[in-house]
Amino acid sequence: MRYTIVVCDDDEDILSALRIYMSQAGFTVISASNGLEAVQAVQREPVHLVLMDVMMPVMDGIQAAVTIRQSSNVPILFLSAKAEDTDRVLGLEMGGDDYITKPFNPVELIARVRAALRRYARLGGLGEPAREEPAPDVYRTGDLVLDDGLKRVTVAGEEVSLTAMEYKILRLLMSHMERVLSSSQIYEEVWNEPAFRVSKTVSVHIRHIREKIEINPGEPRYLKVVYGLGYKVVTIT
Repeated sequence: MRYTIVVCDDDEDILSALRIYMSQAGFTVISASNGLEAVQAVQREPVHLVLMDVMMPVMDGIQAAVTIRQSSNVPILFLSAKAEDTDRVLGLEMGGDDYITKPFNPVELIARVRAALRRYARLGGLGEPAREEPAPDVYRTGDLVLDDGLKRVTVAGEEVSLTAMEYKILRLLMSHMERVLSSSQIYEEVWNEPAFRVSKTVSVHIRHIREKIEINPGEPRYLKVVYGLGYKVVTIT
């Protein structure tokens, strides 16, 4: 299967370079020069990943990500010259799956794109046949159910829409019910890379998960924080 990627940047030189890198890596590439064009591309045809600058005219990358997330869980990787933690957190809060600072290493960029696609594929998001497993695991606590065979999460019978990263974090915690996992442990398992300055990255995704599975995210029933140690999903009978 040949994956389709939207590359979006208002700098024509960077956009041209992204087209070359992604094409040489074997992807079908759709170009966009602002966030609105990226949104339209995702709405118009099947897209498997969006690689997008943050600061752009017409519609910036943050606004575009919010709009895309209204109808799609396709992986979104932000590119930005801003490397501050606050900028990273904002990008992740607004629906991004990864945040890559400029100037970037082309080899690392392609590796991150492929890693995001692998995560998305494992959740059935790329339209590929699901892998046959002898006994898909179903994790349950209270009214929260994660069916890893169907790649579906429900709360009181209502399906919850999670991004690929959110799903993988929740699956990790539910497969280790009552066990406290640190931010670094979660990051290394989910992102499959060494953990450097990751606490905010993980906490942003945890907050998003809570907003989707908890009746009152401020007083979570399922996903608990153990201050100074990490996170856990508790067992409720």
